[in-house]
Amino acid sequence: MAYTRGDLERWGRLTGRALDVAGVRKGDVVQNMYGYGLFTGGLGLHYGARAVGANIIPTSTGNTKRQLMLLKDLRSSVVTCVPSYMVYLCEASRAEGYEPKRDFALRIGVFGAEPWSEEARKRIEDTFGLCAHDIYGMSELYGPGVGIECEEKNGLHVWGDEFLVETINPDTGDVLEPGKEGELVFTMLSREAMPLLRYRTRDLSRVFEEECSCGRCHPRIQRIKGRSDDMLIVGGVNVFPSQVEHVLMNIPSLGDQYQIIVSHKELDRLAVKVETSSDKLNDRTLLKQIQDDLQAVLGINADVELVEFGTLPRSEVGKARRVIDLRPKQ
Repeated sequence: MAYTRGDLERWGRLTGRALDVAGVRKGDVVQNMYGYGLFTGGLGLHYGARAVGANIIPTSTGNTKRQLMLLKDLRSSVVTCVPSYMVYLCEASRAEGYEPKRDFALRIGVFGAEPWSEEARKRIEDTFGLCAHDIYGMSELYGPGVGIECEEKNGLHVWGDEFLVETINPDTGDVLEPGKEGELVFTMLSREAMPLLRYRTRDLSRVFEEECSCGRCHPRIQRIKGRSDDMLIVGGVNVFPSQVEHVLMNIPSLGDQYQIIVSHKELDRLAVKVETSSDKLNDRTLLKQIQDDLQAVLGINADVELVEFGTLPRSEVGKARRVIDLRPKQ
């Protein structure tokens, strides 16, 4: 990605505007857990926090024990990271002996870079007592800060003075009317080093042009359902990992970690591994509930395996790898 000095200043203002919409103010302590390497998340949120006058703890990714210690000792009021890592911190904080609402001072969370469900949001908010906002961006469009949820959480405001956003039919390229689900396409209005004209993102969403109840008039996009190239086609049925997460996080006795495995032996098979407590591993009623709920949402049967807490791999760096596709490459 290429940036002029003007691009970097503009990006900082846009990301700062996004943080301001989320409620971040001068004097807040922002613990930035996005990567600072060859990934625009860390620097983008850093520039934005600086633009609003916040104090910044540039922890970057990983080292969970240190992250939790700094959250407590430095009284961080804002946390920024990928949502799957924050879901992991729900579990890890208690495992380390913390009472999140008592020991931490978090009031705002800004999470993005991967799709996440409303159930994941609720899990994070209930654990830490913060208000969780979805932020949108991609490196081709500066990075984070393209859009963010306001307090209404009814779509993400996209900065119309910098981005022209539309949706198209991903198969035909035809432009869709506002409110119709399709692939997001962006045109940048003032990028200098790398201007993009009708850039196809592969992200599936809707665009709303009416004024938000918060009073802002920028166009809004629906929270990202998934990417067209992340979508799994299992036995002719379209499956998004976020749909599986939606089901699992609605069942209280299940843990936060899960894994989706797709295989093929004569026919495609979808398997889901999910963690639970040791006394529930052989609970046939729970197993049937998961299978029935997945079938109702996905429209296909899934093989469900209950595994003990701590069995599935955790990701402390970058986005969680939830899907393993074992099918032969075409």
